[in-house]
Amino acid sequence: MDSSKDSCLEATLITVTLQISYCSRVMDEVSLNTEPIGDDDADEFEIEGDCGIAEYVGQTGAIQGENPIPPAVGMEFESYEDVYYFYNCFAKEQGFGVRVSNTWYRKSKERYRGKLSCSSAGFKKKSEANRPRPETRTGCPAMIKFRLMENRRWRIIEVELEHNHLISPASGKFYKSHKLIGAGTKRTLQLDSPDEVQKIKMYRTVIIDSEGNGVVDDEGGFRNFVHSNQLKLREGDARGVQDLFCRLQLMDPNFFYVVDLNEKGCMRNLFWADARSRATYGYFGDVVAIDTTCLRDKFEVPLVSFIGVNHHGHSTLLGCGLLAGETSESYIWLLRAWITCMLGRPPQAVITDQCRNLQTAVADVFPRASHCLHLACIMQKFPENLGGLLEYEAIKEALTRIVYYFLRPEEFEAAWEEKVQHHGIRDHKWIQALYEDRKRWVPAYVKETFLAGLLPFQQNEMVPSIFEGYLDKHTPLKDFLAKYDQALQMNLQLEALADMDSRNSSLVLKSRCYFELQLSKLYTNETLKRFGKEVEGMYACFSTRQVTIDGPLITYIVKEQVEVDGNRQETRDFEVMYNASEMDVLCVCGLFNFKGYLCRHALSVLNQNGLEEIPPQYILTRWRKDVKRSYAVDHSSGGIDTNNPVHRYDHLYKCIVRVVEEGRKSQDRYKVTLQGLGEILNRLHLVED
Repeated sequence: MDSSKDSCLEATLITVTLQISYCSRVMDEVSLNTEPIGDDDADEFEIEGDCGIAEYVGQTGAIQGENPIPPAVGMEFESYEDVYYFYNCFAKEQGFGVRVSNTWYRKSKERYRGKLSCSSAGFKKKSEANRPRPETRTGCPAMIKFRLMENRRWRIIEVELEHNHLISPASGKFYKSHKLIGAGTKRTLQLDSPDEVQKIKMYRTVIIDSEGNGVVDDEGGFRNFVHSNQLKLREGDARGVQDLFCRLQLMDPNFFYVVDLNEKGCMRNLFWADARSRATYGYFGDVVAIDTTCLRDKFEVPLVSFIGVNHHGHSTLLGCGLLAGETSESYIWLLRAWITCMLGRPPQAVITDQCRNLQTAVADVFPRASHCLHLACIMQKFPENLGGLLEYEAIKEALTRIVYYFLRPEEFEAAWEEKVQHHGIRDHKWIQALYEDRKRWVPAYVKETFLAGLLPFQQNEMVPSIFEGYLDKHTPLKDFLAKYDQALQMNLQLEALADMDSRNSSLVLKSRCYFELQLSKLYTNETLKRFGKEVEGMYACFSTRQVTIDGPLITYIVKEQVEVDGNRQETRDFEVMYNASEMDVLCVCGLFNFKGYLCRHALSVLNQNGLEEIPPQYILTRWRKDVKRSYAVDHSSGGIDTNNPVHRYDHLYKCIVRVVEEGRKSQDRYKVTLQGLGEILNRLHLVED
């Protein structure tokens, strides 16, 4: 048996053996593929690769054959008419009709967007006739939206599969849309010959890996994309996944995972999170980093980690995934699996690397979140992208200084333009891409977003990996999975020790500053150490001068002696605005948003204005040691998204398991349980959907 078949078999064994409360098929159909991919005004984007799925229309004047799959976000088609026929095939199989709800046109009269709905969508206009026709529509929400992409193909961008009325293919009802008419153009479809059927090619996006594997043949089929359409599993890897998940489920009944299977039933993508990760997100889910280092650097383990930062400033795990490739489709699937696990609550800020497909997925799944790019990752790419230039060292030094030195956007832009012009690299594609993305990675811009210390903004500053010491480029997947529990336990022990240290021992303060004394009673010791550096830095601020007054708003210039290039001192000016009535203070350096505590410049201004305590709006709950945090998932009905069928299923399943456990204890309890369940079913039958 070859490795491909072996991995398929092992994947099948996993899905059969493990008893979980979230079925992968339910997740895939309900939560991951039917959510809107974005607003109507969302930016267009392109996914590479396609796969032809042939559908046939017979000569009888009606659509023939069965549609193998329901419509899903991401499917692509050659024409507007192909979308219509595809949805019509699906509708005929399910037992409902289709009508064109809307078609959007550009000024050139070119169609660029469409919406197809169930024939029962909306309601008829009221008629003033003496005998108006009876209402047959129900306002049904079932529909698909699709748009014309830059590659001139039509892509489904939103799907709703649920109807608010009964549908049945066995009803025998015939709808107008099932006649052989292309509704998009109101023309009869001509058959090639009396002896042939007309083939309508349907296209669904196929994952194409970064090296271009995945070739579409002339017949619309595909070949040679195994490594991007399924996880590359070696001997024992699938068994390692099964063993890990079984262990986690035995220890944690609230363990959550989703499997994405390809057309052959082999594992393509995988996501999992334990109860602690899910509960931790409730406290520290404001800022999330998506670590794709393993995919980017071609590790043996194609791991994607969701990372937050806890009350000690330590990285904390919020979920993991294994992906077959760095494609938009895979990333969208993963992000939807993760946000479903987290009860549909998106983070306020998301941090990623420069991967375009990941940026596309973040924009689609988290359209309202602030999206920042990892500054350190960008700086590490300088040798790869600019190393061949004659003046590489001078260019790198100049651009690095511009990125880290200038605090205002206009200053950064002027300095950047001057240097790229001076070195003749204005037309360099990577330099152009960096400048276009500047608002997502340059400190002068991203300082407006709260990042809680998860995005390093100073030179040589890094956030350590959760799995540091347990995972490197050559670690086999099965070995990583075997050590996964150990890595998590190590991080939990570090957090527990830090908790104990903060509760039972007071940090020796290096100064007698009121601000430091105030926070020593509130913040964890690790956070207090970092804040202490800012208190020390106040002594390097040798001048705090008032420059303007505008009502209650006072502007100061704080002068500080800073170390430059590791061996010389330089005086820098930092502008600080202070509102005396509101006790608001804002420094141009942006440290509060970067780190979550006030900088030395703001503290100097507060001190000059006679304040002995930090205003309450700058004392964050996320750093406090006196907050009792429970890492058990709340399963009350108030803790779930009742609009999500998966969450409803999960909550009901857990409730019924408790009933079964009680009912099995004796014959009398068994009889009462059966009677109660029967009464519940009878009552449910009376409830109208």
